[in-house]
Amino acid sequence: MNEPEVPTWEKRFRAGRVGLPEWALDAPSRCVVNATVAGVLEVHSFDVTSGELHRLTDRPEGTSSATIDDSGEFVWWFDDTAGDEYGVWRRQPFGSAPGEGVQDPLGLPAAYPAGLSLGRSGVVVVGSQDDDYGTRIDVVVDGVSRRLYEHREDAWAGDLSPDEQWLAIAHSERGDSRHPDLRVLTLSGAVVRELSDGPGKGVSPLGFSPVPGDPRLLVEHERDGRPELLVLDVLTGVETPVVLGVPGEVAGAEWTRDGSALIVLVDHEARTLAYRVSSVVEPIGPTTGSIGGATARPDGDVWLTWSSAAQPSVVRNLAGDVLLRAPGAAAPVSVDVTDIWVDGPGGRIHALLRTPAGVSGPLPTVVEIHGGPTAHDADSFRPYCATWVDEGFAVVQVNYRGSTGYGSVWRDALEARVGHVELEDIAAVADHLVASGVSDPARLVLAGASWGGFLTLLGLGTQPSRWAVGLAGVPVADYVAAYEDEMEGLKAFDRSLFGGSPTEVPEKYADSSPITYVDAVTAPVLVLAGRNDPRCPIRQIDNYLSRLESRGAAHEVYRYDAGHGSLLDDERVRQMRVELDFVRRHLPA
Repeated sequence: MNEPEVPTWEKRFRAGRVGLPEWALDAPSRCVVNATVAGVLEVHSFDVTSGELHRLTDRPEGTSSATIDDSGEFVWWFDDTAGDEYGVWRRQPFGSAPGEGVQDPLGLPAAYPAGLSLGRSGVVVVGSQDDDYGTRIDVVVDGVSRRLYEHREDAWAGDLSPDEQWLAIAHSERGDSRHPDLRVLTLSGAVVRELSDGPGKGVSPLGFSPVPGDPRLLVEHERDGRPELLVLDVLTGVETPVVLGVPGEVAGAEWTRDGSALIVLVDHEARTLAYRVSSVVEPIGPTTGSIGGATARPDGDVWLTWSSAAQPSVVRNLAGDVLLRAPGAAAPVSVDVTDIWVDGPGGRIHALLRTPAGVSGPLPTVVEIHGGPTAHDADSFRPYCATWVDEGFAVVQVNYRGSTGYGSVWRDALEARVGHVELEDIAAVADHLVASGVSDPARLVLAGASWGGFLTLLGLGTQPSRWAVGLAGVPVADYVAAYEDEMEGLKAFDRSLFGGSPTEVPEKYADSSPITYVDAVTAPVLVLAGRNDPRCPIRQIDNYLSRLESRGAAHEVYRYDAGHGSLLDDERVRQMRVELDFVRRHLPA
């Protein structure tokens, strides 16, 4: 008997995935890269000379967080339990087999990660977070650790200078983790330089010049209402602005190997482009779609990942050559996006629309809400969105107030009334698509994961007549219980967002909590939840589901044995099948 044909959407989820290689500064032919093997995302060593991609890790839940030391001798990867993000850093020889030569060289207790910086001489700076102590940053030499920094509020161990003189950290000692301050320390703990732009304006370290002894530190700031760059001389305090003169906001930057230039990524209207910045600003790489990451090589070339809504991600160089392909068949292509601009209560809202080719409206429509909230939807490849298009749906992604890429005011506007502000923009875009004949008002599906799952549940309760079905992945459902159980870094984020803890501002948490409005929910709702999720913990989801159950509301729950998402293709396919089946059964034909 012939095996059934694998649907196109499933082929996209099962297609091999490969990330941007990170190369060893003193051995540029040696890289570490994440790639799928047998449907599981794992850490690999990659030899540029031979082209060999060699798997290092083999864990049932997959592995994603990894880096490589400057010598290229060792790869470091984070070892947690079933995706709970709580664990230790391990070290493994480059090119070794899974499990071979794995060490725990730091000897520190398990914690949530808060940065790792590897020195050339064997010095390791590691940040950790825990409910008991907040944030700690330790210096470890030959297995002996020394406390460098400790504070109850959120902090992050940033870059270590190549000569190991200075460490740059981001911290939120004034209680605002969303807009941190910068501090430069010696490894003895002496403060070399402080940089703070005051309330509502973050400043973060991006990296020291790779030239030993060079005191220049690349810094991101938002003094002019959007993320931009400056170069700080940590010895003199002199700040040199990096003037790009291009539209959009900085999404990432790094030095070239000789410290003479910068490679800068810029977000603008849901696309990310790359620039080389020295005495001039030169666009490099693709000018359509979105660049997911870029890294400068010693020979002057730049490696980058690129995709568009229609074309899957590849790793390529500036000449366009594909440098690294994931094992297996490539993902089938999808459709391009159309830009939609809608006048909303807080200004013009940008959204991306996908529709099936050759099909006219009004269409059933999935309003897919991104997470973060400090993120945005882009013209990039998404198997999830492509699946709904294959099924005959329009898919719209809304870069609501709270999204990045549109300036600091737009990003921070959600503080006025968390959740409700974003839903105003989402509703405005949905209304526009209905009025223009694209969307069927009786067949609107509200869907999202993480912050998008939170907004889905909140929208079902506060806008019950608008949505026909809800799909909420790993959501915040009961905000007070979520705060009690979530990882320490997210508690700091919530305090920053709401202006305090649930004890300090209970009315704000109640106003923004989906469980406050659960009795108004009329649409059938599917909730997907990870049993080991430290970001949107399972107890607060169960609280919400119990309320639905108590009044006989139409709902289902899908639980899986991982954390805030899964690295396994099988699991991603199962979740997509569950969502498709739920919508087919509950959405009007």
